[in-house]
Amino acid sequence: MSLLEVKDLSIHFGGVKAVQNVSFNIDAGIVYSVIGPNGAGKTTLFNLITGVYKPTSGEIRLDGELIQGKSPNELAERGVARTFQNLQICMNMSALENVMVGGHLRLDRNVFKAAMRWPSMRRRDNELREEAAELMKFVGLGQYIHARSDAMSYGVLKRLEIARALAMKPRVIFLDEPAAGLNPKETIEIDRLVRKLADSGITVVLVEHDMKMVMNLSDRILVLDYGKRLTEGTCAEVRKNPDVIAAYLGAHA
Repeated sequence: MSLLEVKDLSIHFGGVKAVQNVSFNIDAGIVYSVIGPNGAGKTTLFNLITGVYKPTSGEIRLDGELIQGKSPNELAERGVARTFQNLQICMNMSALENVMVGGHLRLDRNVFKAAMRWPSMRRRDNELREEAAELMKFVGLGQYIHARSDAMSYGVLKRLEIARALAMKPRVIFLDEPAAGLNPKETIEIDRLVRKLADSGITVVLVEHDMKMVMNLSDRILVLDYGKRLTEGTCAEVRKNPDVIAAYLGAHA
């Protein structure tokens, strides 16, 4: 059975059909990319699967369980993590504290225990701090463990967001344009990190405009155009598909 199954998924905003009857399956432990021209519905598809939007119709299953319509926090408890196109960093917190926020679902949230500062609460907080530091090392940010978030560069903050998502201990992580706005060196670092995530057993679902990165990383690719599935397949199959070429370059080209 596939880890994630999407069947006939659609969402309409008034008369606009942003995603129309899209179906695909994603196996565990792979890098699965979603590509398409601007306005193709890629981020909307991510928002549907990760609980930001509720679909008009269709099914989404995670390990066989129906999950469409569940809230982002319910999906987080089931192992679904997400980063966004625009940075969602708390600039008034340290880099380490930002990563620790990702592990909040695994903390004891008993108000009485917190107020009394029970030893078990302090111990778990210290454990989470250590886990966050290890995750920062994992994404290549070991030298920033004691840094302030507002003193870090844009490219570094992109990886910090991924570290925070990993603090949730996800089975599948959705990365929405992780290389957007990065220079070539930073893009290579993100490229290596995405492969490292997949090699560690985490399923990666990627939206990205950098086609070199997509073709280098992806095990499977889904192509959207005007909210519809255009094709799906391996990098080689997608690269030579005439419908994909037409969608990106225009039929005349």
